[in-house]
Amino acid sequence: METIVKRFEELTVDELYDILKLRVDVFVVEQNCPYPEIDGKDRFGFHVIMRDEQGIAAYLRALEPGVSFPEAALGRVITAPDRRRCGLGSRLLEEGIRVVRQNMETPGIRIEAQVYARSFYEAQGFVQTSEEFLEDGIPHIQMYLEF
Repeated sequence: METIVKRFEELTVDELYDILKLRVDVFVVEQNCPYPEIDGKDRFGFHVIMRDEQGIAAYLRALEPGVSFPEAALGRVITAPDRRRCGLGSRLLEEGIRVVRQNMETPGIRIEAQVYARSFYEAQGFVQTSEEFLEDGIPHIQMYLEF
């Protein structure tokens, strides 16, 4: 498994296509949630890609402070459907945290997590900081990891 970290302008056309396809396949189609997946934030941070000969296995984006929240943010955390439940998500999240710590001046990382994934993020030290709310019809919570 290869881990690739790139800023938006460093992504190849093929990498960008594969990222967007996976995000739409899961967040829009699988979760039956029509929403504007391309939100204008991809240009402002780092893209963390885990891939092998079969393609992208897992992905997230790490956004600079001020783009989504005053602090840095992780988002679009995704594991390909055929790669779930084998530890890739945890490895991906660890890498995303490392990327933020090494490349951004921020007191921590704020995320909006789907409620069902709360324990996944808690295992990496995130704590819930909000009540449940609906985002595009899916229950979410804000969580924070302080450095």
